[in-house]
Amino acid sequence: MEENKLATREKLKTYFEKGKYPTQSQFSDLVDSLRHKADILTNDEMVALANNLASIENGFISYNLSGNIKDQEFPIVISSKDREDQVITLGRRDNYPEEKRYFFGNRPYTIQAKEFSAEGLEENEYYVMSSYIPSQYPIARMFGNNLPAIPDGFKFGTLAGDAKNFQMQINKQEFGQKISVINTSIKLVNKTKESIQYRVSTINWSDDYTTEDMVTSHYDLWDDLSIFYRADLGNIAQSIECRVYDEDNGNLLTTGYLYAGQNNQDVYTGGQVLKIRNVRIECDYITFED
Repeated sequence: MEENKLATREKLKTYFEKGKYPTQSQFSDLVDSLRHKADILTNDEMVALANNLASIENGFISYNLSGNIKDQEFPIVISSKDREDQVITLGRRDNYPEEKRYFFGNRPYTIQAKEFSAEGLEENEYYVMSSYIPSQYPIARMFGNNLPAIPDGFKFGTLAGDAKNFQMQINKQEFGQKISVINTSIKLVNKTKESIQYRVSTINWSDDYTTEDMVTSHYDLWDDLSIFYRADLGNIAQSIECRVYDEDNGNLLTTGYLYAGQNNQDVYTGGQVLKIRNVRIECDYITFED
């Protein structure tokens, strides 16, 4: 009688090639040795897998959902040149509000929203979202109830170079009152030959750096804007002064300086733009006197 020993896959292939068949016991043992996609990993297996993931060079998202977010889902789309678009759905799993998901393909990855859920809110509750990509600055928005949704195609940024980790946090909060969007128009007048970028930030609303004119969509509960600048003047002999004006009446609001011989990064103007609807930023060379 043939002994019922567990045969290897290669051995079983030879059975079929020769017109033979594995015994029922051999076939059962082989099936048991395979992993089904519905199988749940043991804790030891998950630890071993996590240790192996440490060597993966692919980008990933690490995210946190807090504030009693339960059944809501927030899908994002990852685009890379060598793979089809990948959709990752951010959701809270049991008692694990923090999660990590890896991206297919290679950098650069363009990361966009795909119609975030705005359900599961009581009156005066809102979702507060912030995202961060290395080499960029946080993008923050609120959504839900009367506030605009995060639209399909909303761009969080591009993960490129050595950057691997895209971070996102979504928190459900109760503010005790209705919050509305207000707008401030910002115009940049760059009278220099240098590349000068600025960004605008306030509580729960911020954008990355730009050289273009823009219109904010911040919130009436925090109608005070902070403006930051960056410009690489490492090979430039003249410093630059950036003045912020109220476009409606010409009043000077704040002044910031970008210094010659330096790579100026995230330079704060030292003041806030409070309840102003139209702003003009003028940047020009200055000469300091001894």
